Amino acid sequence: MNLKELYQEIILDHGKNPRNLRKTDNFNKDAKGHNPLCGDKVHVYLKLDESKKVEDISFEGQGCAISMASASIMTSMVKGKEEHEVKEIINDFLEMIKEKETLDTKLLSEDEKTKLMCLSGVKQYPMRVKCATLSWHTLTSAIDKSQNEINIESLEI
Repeated sequence: MNLKELYQEIILDHGKNPRNLRKTDNFNKDAKGHNPLCGDKVHVYLKLDESKKVEDISFEGQGCAISMASASIMTSMVKGKEEHEVKEIINDFLEMIKEKETLDTKLLSEDEKTKLMCLSGVKQYPMRVKCATLSWHTLTSAIDKSQNEINIESLEI
């Protein structure tokens, strides 16, 4: 199996069988995101403990395979991480999706980096970049309590 096939398999698996697709019990941060051009919607629920570590994270919503896979992979990656680590992972992912070839963070295993890299192919399709980054921008908003609902069209991507 070549790398492109592996990436497609990961996206299809997470798109059809999303991890953490539910509402977190006793969440203490959340935000909604919407991509009006393709109809993707996501609601991210975050439960941080008193030391700002991600105790639980989940999402609800619907969208294309890229959007669902990205939210599924994202929630799997950040569970158990400190808030500052989550922000580093988010920034590294967003930079990779826009311009970089690889992920620089040392906070993820090689297997986790491979799962995130499977989304890198969307760079070639600007409309798909919005699908892949919607849940990540929504998580940022939940952490920072910056907006109640993210409209991906209003963000510079």
